[in-house]
Amino acid sequence: MLAVMFDSLLTGLGLIFQWHVLAYFFLGCLVGIIMGAIPGLGGAIGLVLLLPFTFSMEPVSAFALLLASWASTSTSGAITSVLLGIPATAASQATVLDGYPMAKHGESARALGAAFTSSAIGGVCGAAALGISLPLILPVILAVESPETFMLGMLGLTMVGSLSGRSIGKGVTAAMLGLLLAMVGFPESQAIPRYTFGTLYLLDQLPLIPVLLGLFAIPEIAELSIKNISISRTGQPVDTRNGLLAGVRDALKNWWLVVRCSVIGAYIGMLPGLGASIVGWVTYGHAMQGAKDQSKFGQGDVRGVLAPEAANNALRGGALIPTVTMGIPGSVGTAVLMGALIMLGLRPGPSMLDAQLPMTFSFVWMIAFASVIATIVLLMTVEQVSKIALLPGHMVVPGVLLFVFMGAWLGGSSYGDWVSCIFFGALGFLMKRGGWPRPPVVLALVLGGILEGSFQISMRVHQGADWLGRPIVIFLILIIVLTLILAGRGITKQKLSNKKPAEKTVEKNPALSLLFSVGLCVLFAWAGYNSLGWPTAVRQFPLVICIPGFFLALMVSMRDLINLLHSKKKLGTWKEYIKKTCQDGWLIEAGPFFGYLLGILFLTALLGQKIAFPLFIGIYLLRWGQYTKRFAITYALGGWAVLVFLYGQVMDLLFHPSYLTVWLQSVLPNGAPSWLII
Repeated sequence: MLAVMFDSLLTGLGLIFQWHVLAYFFLGCLVGIIMGAIPGLGGAIGLVLLLPFTFSMEPVSAFALLLASWASTSTSGAITSVLLGIPATAASQATVLDGYPMAKHGESARALGAAFTSSAIGGVCGAAALGISLPLILPVILAVESPETFMLGMLGLTMVGSLSGRSIGKGVTAAMLGLLLAMVGFPESQAIPRYTFGTLYLLDQLPLIPVLLGLFAIPEIAELSIKNISISRTGQPVDTRNGLLAGVRDALKNWWLVVRCSVIGAYIGMLPGLGASIVGWVTYGHAMQGAKDQSKFGQGDVRGVLAPEAANNALRGGALIPTVTMGIPGSVGTAVLMGALIMLGLRPGPSMLDAQLPMTFSFVWMIAFASVIATIVLLMTVEQVSKIALLPGHMVVPGVLLFVFMGAWLGGSSYGDWVSCIFFGALGFLMKRGGWPRPPVVLALVLGGILEGSFQISMRVHQGADWLGRPIVIFLILIIVLTLILAGRGITKQKLSNKKPAEKTVEKNPALSLLFSVGLCVLFAWAGYNSLGWPTAVRQFPLVICIPGFFLALMVSMRDLINLLHSKKKLGTWKEYIKKTCQDGWLIEAGPFFGYLLGILFLTALLGQKIAFPLFIGIYLLRWGQYTKRFAITYALGGWAVLVFLYGQVMDLLFHPSYLTVWLQSVLPNGAPSWLII
């Protein structure tokens, strides 16, 4: 048996080393690097774009193109996480916690060097772990049923809720908000719409990408715009080469942490629909709890970058296993890959571990090599990429907003996606200035449907709560309790040592926090009351969320009120306190920024994206940025070219049918290049 495995391993390696296969492989790496670096795109979009080109290709070449692209996006996704504070996917939220603060401190090159190196190690170690255990993992996957899936999801929420801020209460309450948002739309049990406010847009649940970009991207862009500051708060050029080498040394110095997180990522990645959502937080928590000094986590600790980036790359191989061996895709990307398997004459299932074992091993080799090649390419470009961190805020804002808005548009090509992005952008800005953690909201939104489905199935199959006595479930409950205890002890120790980072205290605003917590109390009470009229299966999980969510929000509100009264007492009068609250929260300065975002919505409805966004870019740079007309026009034309050629021609997106579009289509002659403006 061992000889057969070794022979298949070498045969799979030999399948890759053919000139035509290598050419497609390098092309896939290049496409994946570009896709991963643009907010809102990611691996699934790259696969969808490349899939039509594989129809007439032989299987090895086709998967060299597809898998190289898919694996490379995980590596290049660190660029937006570190430089812009925007997670490339929900799986890379944990990277933002320490990567973006490092960029603010002028250590963007070090953070990127560490992220790219750990990604390469993660890809190789993850592939090796899977290659070794490939024949043995099917029983492990089959042992994870609905009860275990539910508890694993709860573990992920516990990790993010307790590790993403200085208050466990706020973290868990924010996670409850995310779970409630996940209840929007039709439940799986019955066709009864929940919390849709009578709109068709919300029937199919809240879209993840607009919410993700709104919560994370808009608040960071608002800060750059309001203060016109560079991403690097030092504003001084740094030695990029030495910073890059320092990041590589960090990864090699912490090699044991990187290897451990890679193995964890590989095996968690096997869990369909769940692994990619929680793996970053599980490994981040593993790194934090294993560190002697936890005070720098969340403020720019390089270990907070190494752990999730290693796991994010390793999970690609893990996610591929249930897709190939069981025909169970766990994400959009793996669903596309399974479709490619079937289209190319390969049948997902046990035969991939028997007759097609060399082909399966070639997939493992491809993922490992793609991680290494993408890392080498990106390390060579870090010097140029890291210069973005030194650009003035007004120069960065229009271009980033273009990619953010079009990233939000990619999911459903709906005007409502832009409304959602701006709404959650304003919500994220309020949370950021009020000291509320945002990652728990997004992770809970991702896991909400999975948790509800697993909970309902567990209750029905086991006819009650007997499933809580399953061995793996008990083990996971103990880990959750231990995580909460360790997180609480760490936060208490940090407060007692008076280590209060300046950035965190600046963002802590009792009045804004109280406003948000009171709003959550009202929201949970309203949502719970409205669910009482639904059938048991439909209202059960919303009530499980709303009741504890209300009491948690109430506890946070009481604490915020005490902090508010204490802060007001120091200032004297309410007038002075309100004035200081507005100043600390940047409420007055934020008005024009969000006014520009609403202006984009209005111009898009009137003129369409291909005219509205270039107009916004030009007006923004002229009026707020105070740049020259020549620069503003050139920048606007560049934005127009991206819209027309990248999103319009290459990606073949459907743009919003504006009033101008409808009129022009009726008056333009046949053959006119209408695609240039509508």
